[in-house]
Amino acid sequence: MKPESSLNHSLDNAKKHYSSMFFLPSYKKSLVALAFLCILCVSLATAVIFPSIGSLVIGITVFAITVTTDVLASKLTLKKDPIFTIRRTLAMSFYGWLLWIAFIAIGAGVGTMFGPLLWVKLSLLGFAAVITLRTIVLTATSFAAKWQQLLTAFLQPMLCIISFVVLWISTATVALLQVLPFIVFAPIITYLAVYVFLHTIDRLGKNTYALPTLRMFRAFILNWVTDLNGPLEEHLEEMGEDSDIEVSLLKFSAKKTKAAFILPLVHPGPFKNVGSSLLPSLLKEEFEIEFDCTACVPLGILGHELDLASQAQNRKIVSRTISEAKFETPDALASPFVRATEGYATASCQIFGNVAFLSFSLAPKTTEDLPQELGRMVREEAKKYGLETAIVVNAHNCLTDVVDTEEHLGALEKAASKCIKQASELPKVRFKVGAASVFPQEFTAKQGMGTGGITAIVVEVQGQKTAYIVIDGNNMIPGLREKLIAVLQSGGFDQTEIFTTDTHAVSALVTGRRGYHPVGEAMDQDALVRWVGEAANKARANLEDCKVGYKQFVVPHVRVIGEERLRSVTTLVDKALVKAKHIVAPIFGLEGLALILLLLIF
Repeated sequence: MKPESSLNHSLDNAKKHYSSMFFLPSYKKSLVALAFLCILCVSLATAVIFPSIGSLVIGITVFAITVTTDVLASKLTLKKDPIFTIRRTLAMSFYGWLLWIAFIAIGAGVGTMFGPLLWVKLSLLGFAAVITLRTIVLTATSFAAKWQQLLTAFLQPMLCIISFVVLWISTATVALLQVLPFIVFAPIITYLAVYVFLHTIDRLGKNTYALPTLRMFRAFILNWVTDLNGPLEEHLEEMGEDSDIEVSLLKFSAKKTKAAFILPLVHPGPFKNVGSSLLPSLLKEEFEIEFDCTACVPLGILGHELDLASQAQNRKIVSRTISEAKFETPDALASPFVRATEGYATASCQIFGNVAFLSFSLAPKTTEDLPQELGRMVREEAKKYGLETAIVVNAHNCLTDVVDTEEHLGALEKAASKCIKQASELPKVRFKVGAASVFPQEFTAKQGMGTGGITAIVVEVQGQKTAYIVIDGNNMIPGLREKLIAVLQSGGFDQTEIFTTDTHAVSALVTGRRGYHPVGEAMDQDALVRWVGEAANKARANLEDCKVGYKQFVVPHVRVIGEERLRSVTTLVDKALVKAKHIVAPIFGLEGLALILLLLIF
């Protein structure tokens, strides 16, 4: 499978775009930068044409106007807008002044050779450019009413240009009637240009994908800038469809519940805190609180066809899982852990009671999402050997630049068949289970570690100690799985497999081609190895005789955002950017021409 054709590639592109959108200076830096641009740069550029105290006055005046209007905007007109805090409003003004200064500086240069009138005209063009920039930003991203957007976009540049007009008139450079038509009509021309630009992009989404491009864009921005996921999830709920979600639960008990593997047939995405991205850690946390035990939520065999649409859907899964988990664990026997390989495919299996617990890995090749058909095949294969069913885990524990999972599906099927056959031929005996979790505070979501931390479930059968390690992250760098296995085996564990939850809560938080760091890429690997070892050793230290129980149930009418709709959303990001690049020159080129013609009137 080529990366370009995969949904994961589309999602990674979307994450990359949005994670790099808002790198803004801090409030203090914006304030200092504005003071530098207005008081120093504007004053110096003005002094080239008018070497007097008035040049300094104009710089101080436009700085005061800028800061005052930005404060008023954040406190009044944009008060209820979660995006435009005073910091972001000042940053918008900073970039606006960078643009305006370019026109003023060029005007000052040509004005010394050809007269101050050219400086005036270029300053007016800069005024129009700033209004254009502010109108685009506010119209595309603000949740405020239209009149509030336009008032914020126009007020500051209008007051600043009035200050310049006062200077020009006082120095007899121009008369009021010479510049008044431009000041009146330029905002109208710029607004029309912005309207055509944004309407064209919005129509792209509606015509091609039946998606409201600008509304979706605002919802994305709100999530990336403020972490609020409600507006975006409202869109996903509207676009989604109801589905029945299967959940598999393998529970171990001693005197009380000891540990659990929970596998909802849900993909933990699409990104950040949207949809089911947080489900692995959320389900783990609430299950552990309810049963006072250790739980983990490795990835099942599925892809993005079953991302949940919202947090409300997460609640359905969590609540139903906790309710269904109140069952007895009747089986006291388990088989030893076995492993089988076929080419790059590795299958690991251990039978608990009458249920096979099987996992897949393609390490050192990429182990990405696996098709549901593979899980169904494994369950049917388990039944051939007299087992009730199989719980199938995608270890999701190696990520390279080449995604060729489909080429290995046949090998995965053969490895699974061999592994189940070997495990079913071994005697089942009493077993012990130990479990523990650690939560390394030094590893953040930006580094690739979710809030679920690292969980170890250790199973002892006939002296064989097997450590199942589940890391709350989105895949792993090549070689790390093998390194962790080697370290744990040297520490006395006979068998080990490493899983990640595939949580997308770590996605879209950093720049780069993926928009996230797989486990180990941005972490101190030695520290990670120590934490994994600590979790495994803690689990081994509390080994005790256990019984096991299995339950599979369905959570009905869960709203999911299917693969095709999710692909539409993520593809729209790229297509909208491409469309914007194609239309920006002709639309704003015509705007510039109209403004120049307007300037020629005087």
